[in-house]
Amino acid sequence: MHPSSLSIGQNVRHPDYGVGVVKALTEHTADILFAEGRKTVAPASSGLTPAEPSANLSGLEKPLAALIREVVAATLQASGVERPDADPAGLAQRWQGGTLRLLPADLSLQPKDVELEVFFHKIVMMRNNLRTLEQKGYSVVFV
Repeated sequence: MHPSSLSIGQNVRHPDYGVGVVKALTEHTADILFAEGRKTVAPASSGLTPAEPSANLSGLEKPLAALIREVVAATLQASGVERPDADPAGLAQRWQGGTLRLLPADLSLQPKDVELEVFFHKIVMMRNNLRTLEQKGYSVVFV
């Protein structure tokens, strides 16, 4: 592996020491923190290989901001997260502009009025948050 292809913080694999993290670089050597300690190796002759996926975007004819927008949009779509500015299907005509009134059991307290659009938006947000937790491996149980 050529020293110029290394970067600080990159995970690399050494044939003898295993996986380590690049901590410092010079022109011909790299200081790498392995499980058994910090070692200085010559990347060109030591058999280092990347231990993480990498991408080479040379020759890309697209502005970086546009590429990032496309990647984020594809990630959100694949994960099922809805955009906050997305236009929902909307409520039935008879409920548009409607209000949900929450009455407390203690009648000495005031009721709370919530617009239906706001209420259903909160329900959809909760659903998306629960999906995200489930995708991360958490189990969601309602008691």
